[in-house]
Amino acid sequence: QIRAAFLRFFEERHGHRRLPSAPVRPRGDPRLLFVNAGMNQFKPIFLGTVHPRSELAQHRRVVNSQKCVRAGGKHNDLEDVGRDTYHHTFFEMLGNWSFGDYFKEEACSMAWELLTEVYEIPRDRLYVTYFGGDPSLGLSADEECRDVWLRLGVPASHVLPFSLKDNFWEMGDTGPCGPCTEIHYDHVGGGRNAAALVNQGSPDVVEIWNLVFMQYSREVEGNLLPLPQHHVDTGMGLERLVTVLQNKRSNYDTDLFTPILDAIHKGCRAPRYQGLVGDADVGHVNMAYRVVADHVRTLCVCITDGIYPGFSGAELVLRRILRRAVRFCAEVLQAPPGLLASLVPTVVEVLGDAYPELTRNANQIKDIINENEAAFLSSLERGRRIIERTVQQMEPSTNFPAEVAWSLYGNLGFPLDLIDLMLEEKGISLDSAAFNELALEDAKRKAGGPEAGEPGNTNTQLDVHSLAQLRSSSVPATDDSPKYAYTLGQHGQYEFSPCQATVLMLYRDHSLQKEVGAGQRCGVILDRTNFYAEQGGQDSDQGYMIRLGQQDVLFPVESVHLCGGYVIHEVTAVETLRAGDQVQLFVDEAQRLACMTNHTATHLLNFALRHVLGDNTEQRGSHVTAERLRFDFDTKGHVTTEQLQQVEQVVQDLIKKNEVVHMAEVPLTLARRVQGLRAVDEGYPDPVRIVSLGVPVENVLTCDSEAAMQTSVELCCGTHLLQTGSVEDLAIISERQLVKGISRVIAVTGGRAKEAREVGQCLAMEVDSVSLRMKQRITSIPEMHNLSKEVGQLTKVVASTAMPQWQRRELQTILKALQRTANTAIKKLELQQAEKKAQILLAKYCNQPVIIDTVPADSLSILMKIVNQLCDKSPGSSVLLLSPQVSGEVLCACQVSKSCLPTFSAADWAVAVCTQMEGKAGGSPIVAKGSGNARGMQGALTTAKEFAQSKL
Repeated sequence: QIRAAFLRFFEERHGHRRLPSAPVRPRGDPRLLFVNAGMNQFKPIFLGTVHPRSELAQHRRVVNSQKCVRAGGKHNDLEDVGRDTYHHTFFEMLGNWSFGDYFKEEACSMAWELLTEVYEIPRDRLYVTYFGGDPSLGLSADEECRDVWLRLGVPASHVLPFSLKDNFWEMGDTGPCGPCTEIHYDHVGGGRNAAALVNQGSPDVVEIWNLVFMQYSREVEGNLLPLPQHHVDTGMGLERLVTVLQNKRSNYDTDLFTPILDAIHKGCRAPRYQGLVGDADVGHVNMAYRVVADHVRTLCVCITDGIYPGFSGAELVLRRILRRAVRFCAEVLQAPPGLLASLVPTVVEVLGDAYPELTRNANQIKDIINENEAAFLSSLERGRRIIERTVQQMEPSTNFPAEVAWSLYGNLGFPLDLIDLMLEEKGISLDSAAFNELALEDAKRKAGGPEAGEPGNTNTQLDVHSLAQLRSSSVPATDDSPKYAYTLGQHGQYEFSPCQATVLMLYRDHSLQKEVGAGQRCGVILDRTNFYAEQGGQDSDQGYMIRLGQQDVLFPVESVHLCGGYVIHEVTAVETLRAGDQVQLFVDEAQRLACMTNHTATHLLNFALRHVLGDNTEQRGSHVTAERLRFDFDTKGHVTTEQLQQVEQVVQDLIKKNEVVHMAEVPLTLARRVQGLRAVDEGYPDPVRIVSLGVPVENVLTCDSEAAMQTSVELCCGTHLLQTGSVEDLAIISERQLVKGISRVIAVTGGRAKEAREVGQCLAMEVDSVSLRMKQRITSIPEMHNLSKEVGQLTKVVASTAMPQWQRRELQTILKALQRTANTAIKKLELQQAEKKAQILLAKYCNQPVIIDTVPADSLSILMKIVNQLCDKSPGSSVLLLSPQVSGEVLCACQVSKSCLPTFSAADWAVAVCTQMEGKAGGSPIVAKGSGNARGMQGALTTAKEFAQSKL
């Protein structure tokens, strides 16, 4: 009711548009692990980069309740969760926004009206703070805001100024920012003045609502510039508000959590939740309740929004959250496996009304939690065994090796505090300094990767001021419709229409310029363009432009980007380039055609995957380049070899049909009504482009049409072929699970697909040839070794070569079996050879207590087998054999009769002998092996006899 009252108040009383929550998987922001604030989805508006034709750009007043997760990044609350009664990994952010509409006066007055009149919070319990100014930045106090509060009747003693740290909000190191005003609530009340407790970390006086007034932009140099348009961004945590309105002191005592805590109690052996913290919480039972209740909410929301427990980024954080919850269930609450998943229906009951997507995905959430719990419990067992074994092998009074701990942490997902706990129980400590060094190296390595969210190119990403300047100077958005101007010629070749344009503005080093000198890189804004800007997962076009009348001076276009409706061409100016110049544009046609082919093929693949794997196969992402295409999708289990073949077959049938690719721009509201329409979670411009295979768009749009269920119909701004036949062929050359539940496919088309198939055929023939030779009776060990080596090399080639994935898997299965056959054959031949040689030695020495001799043997493994055979047939004998090799090396193997233990040790015997030959040896008291140099062989034989005599 509290959540609904907030949304209703802004929607009905104050004309706000109510929007659904964005998914917690961030869109288009690689620096963010999770959506962690209500404003994330509106960032393009604040930055001015929103496409003027998109739905987002039409918003003026908005209200919503946003799902937020704060864990693993800057806002890392994970280890705090459970220790107190107010930290959470998942929370709901109630917010209202104004985009260039109302400002401070209206924002404060609406907030005050809601809190005091709708929610009826006593006015004397509320305190408001405002920005007190910062002389170092040249910012004066926000007296405008202070005066608004005073006019609303807030007593002066309840209106308090604070510094930059508390009352100035920034999106990041650079970008939109501004003063904020916070509303705080005093839980105690009773007519007291609690002003001195505001912002002092007191549990009695808490912040409930933050109203941010975005009026500045922080530049790279650190200075602040006024924003061209003022915005309001407010955020109020639902959990905290509910605590206030339900008159509780802990978020966990509200009806957002009590049903979940009750369900935990029913499913475990622990006493009921009592809300205890710190030392009063004996055995951490209450902490465990809070951890599990919080974490299961986070798991439900993340899994629903397509973030599954995995091995990097947000997926890795979710894996840690799941494992932390599982540990508290098992170890503290003594609950049987499966408790965590059994809580899902309760979470859905609490949150399902507000977020209906939870209700739809309840079974999938349960399955994923159960699978991951089972995997963790088995790796816990493995981890315990590894720790036991390592501790046994350690020298006394040394630290536990950091590399073992790091491997447990990184590979088995063992929580660090659990490693510490298990070592503490054994009275051992971890080498923390070395461990931290390994963690630092890992962080550096990851930060160097492409996922690190590298800063955008300064010449192609327009900043908020430049965008505002372009608009105020009435520079029109780029007309990029000519990118779709191409036709099919008589002979099936694509013909791209030429495009002439005018340079409107140049952009370099964060500023708009009318002129750029020779040799400088810059962004070029034209009135129109036929270049495709990178978007919708398709790479940008490349090519060049020439000045009209100057045919011999080419300005290469390296990349093309879209920003706030303007298309920016990244160009190196070979000569001075000026606004007003007339240019002719030439797209690299081969690269464009390859991208078109791969983009249309991506739509075919998307359709084929749904056709073969079922309708719930949802696209999770794609990337189209001239070389290949990548496609990520939801999947229940592993995609089988047969399914891969079927998918390729469906695509090939569509290629053979040479279907017409229909494309048309349609109003977004109309497009959304299409049954079975494929659309990714993305902000589409309005009108939006529909791409339909084989069925004209007007037929797809008729109200009872089911055409989109039978063919591929997608919202897409990419460039496509006009007929499917031009794809020629498609080969899936890789398929793997990124994380449980999400698969990634990589495919090639046309000539590259043909090449991949040819390579696959050649490798299949090589594998056949090895199989045939393996079936012949080979009696020579070196020959068998060579065959085994060939199988190993073929295995490597098959794993790394671009070829159809279904065929790769088939060949890998055959090669695995061949490798086993070869190993078995080698073992058998070696045993036969060893038996013969052991027989000769047995006849020669006839059960003597010590047998020392030299014998020819091709390998150490054969020599060891001869020794074993001798000892089996003459159990009372201790045997040491040397075998000189062509290389000048001498192999050594020995075994001591059990009756001679413990005085006589095989390891010591081998070490004494091999040291004499300047070599090394090792083993156990019963068997040992080593090697040395032929020069010391005679001395080694003498040492062997003397050592044995001294022990016997």
